[in-house]
Amino acid sequence: MDTIRIGLIGAGGNTRSRHIPGFKAQEGVELVTVANRTVGSAQRVADEFGIPDVAVDWREVLEDDTVDAVCIGTWPNMHAPLTIAALQHGKHVLCEARMALNSGEGHEMLATARQCPGQIAQIVPAPHTLAFDQTIVERIVSGGIGELIAIDARVTVGSNFPDPSSPMHWRNDRDLSGNNIMSMGIWYEAMMRWVGPAASVFAIGQSVINHRIDANGRRAAMTVPDHIDVVGAMAQGGQMRFNVSTVVGCAPALADIHIFGTEGTLRLHQSQSEPMALHYGARGDSGMTSVKVDPAKQGAWRVEEEFINAIRGVEEVTHTDFQTAVKYMEWTDAVAHSAQTGERVSLPLS
Repeated sequence: MDTIRIGLIGAGGNTRSRHIPGFKAQEGVELVTVANRTVGSAQRVADEFGIPDVAVDWREVLEDDTVDAVCIGTWPNMHAPLTIAALQHGKHVLCEARMALNSGEGHEMLATARQCPGQIAQIVPAPHTLAFDQTIVERIVSGGIGELIAIDARVTVGSNFPDPSSPMHWRNDRDLSGNNIMSMGIWYEAMMRWVGPAASVFAIGQSVINHRIDANGRRAAMTVPDHIDVVGAMAQGGQMRFNVSTVVGCAPALADIHIFGTEGTLRLHQSQSEPMALHYGARGDSGMTSVKVDPAKQGAWRVEEEFINAIRGVEEVTHTDFQTAVKYMEWTDAVAHSAQTGERVSLPLS
């Protein structure tokens, strides 16, 4: 395809800061139309980025035969219906993460994608560990940690002491976010790259801020946890312990992940003031030392480039294909179910 014409459906922060610039950097790509929650907001995006057309709604984008591909940047509640409809209209699809409200919707998306093998279907990947992923995987595969004993993770990005007066975000609304909880899913997606999927889940969570004022000025119950602990077994052996919170103050780090093995330990750490860094220590070492990442192996954000290359047949989708996304959605469902019922949940769900 000499020129790939892209329509935007949903133009929130990530679309404006990452996807639009990412597509504009690709040769032979045109952003031709945008649909947002209102025509006015779509027009503002079009004016800002020089997009020639504004659609009245998303159906107009999908029914435009000159549009080759769509980038879906809505909240998760619309990901499944938009993706399925776009594929059925013959469009390639790049869909914002998280994949859907739940794994049932995710499976429907995957089934539709398999019925449309001529279309590329991709989910926006978790970006925060891309610089380290290849180095971590190679260290594990080469025997650097031996056999996995446990992956132990604590994530407090954006956390602070609870503030009940803070505005209600769409992530606090289960109708919009589904079973997705805080940043839990993106970190699990990264962990799957390193050590594969979990085999079981047990979770306990709470909404420390138990209500907020919604857009209509009413008190809304917070049913999406803002503090959660997850434990479980990994499919390859070993265990997981994983805590995510947005309501703990004075946390020692934004993220601290240890991969403990029988022969060595990897630590991915991001302090409150320093960039993310990787450390390693082996049996017999006096402690852990910094791991210098080879620039040639340092991954980076390139989802728009990968999507366009996949459409052109230059490369296959690796970050993130629908099958991988369904796995993290099943885990997300398992965590939500366990937290609600107190039951241990085995994976995969289907």
